[in-house]
Amino acid sequence: MLSFKSNAEIMSIPTTFFPSEWIVSGYKKVLTEAPFMTWLWNSLFSSVVSTAIVVFTSCLGGYIFGKFNFKGKNFLFVCVLITMMVPFQVTMIPTYIICSKLNILNSMSALIIPFMVSGFGIFLCRQFAESIPNDILEAARIDGAGEWRIFFGIVIHTIKPAIAALCIFIFMGRWNDYLWPLIAIVDEDKMTLPLALNFFNSSLLTDYCTSMSAGVLVMIPIIIIYFIFQKQFIEGITMTGIK
Repeated sequence: MLSFKSNAEIMSIPTTFFPSEWIVSGYKKVLTEAPFMTWLWNSLFSSVVSTAIVVFTSCLGGYIFGKFNFKGKNFLFVCVLITMMVPFQVTMIPTYIICSKLNILNSMSALIIPFMVSGFGIFLCRQFAESIPNDILEAARIDGAGEWRIFFGIVIHTIKPAIAALCIFIFMGRWNDYLWPLIAIVDEDKMTLPLALNFFNSSLLTDYCTSMSAGVLVMIPIIIIYFIFQKQFIEGITMTGIK
């Protein structure tokens, strides 16, 4: 509701839930006085590409850990789980140094490459992959299906609930990420939406109406994606670990 109020009404006391006069000047300012569509594209591109890559690597890793036996399997899986316990702030500086040496800072690559693998994603997909009967996989191999055909034709189809849940988790994480883009991105035309919200504030004055309007626009894609995958998301979470 604050996005439809004037700055004076927002600061007035006592406050009211509904605005006395509905205004959309904040939305107009966001869409006309700032490169909002450029920032929207940057956020969509980096979030969608990151999500697609993470889903692929997670499904592949989960399938390998869930259905293949090899030396050091348990140790490697423990290492994957340990990565879930390490906060990003711990690895942020090494990640920045690596990106600097790769000369990918201040680009979309800096927002995608460091986040191509997810320990949580591998764990989630492994729980579902373990529930796939071995007889089905062996029957497919006897019929001449290769491992990639089994992976895309059987495994991916079976773990769709996990994929839907993972898509929402990863997309939300990349979409809402503020700290890493703040460090890795310098140019204004390469900013993502969470980082670009600072564009509407200055050191001397905060335009609350415009800031709230921008915040509402930033939330819309997340809300849409959640409602689209709501059923699969709930199924993916509730069925994790059930065999």
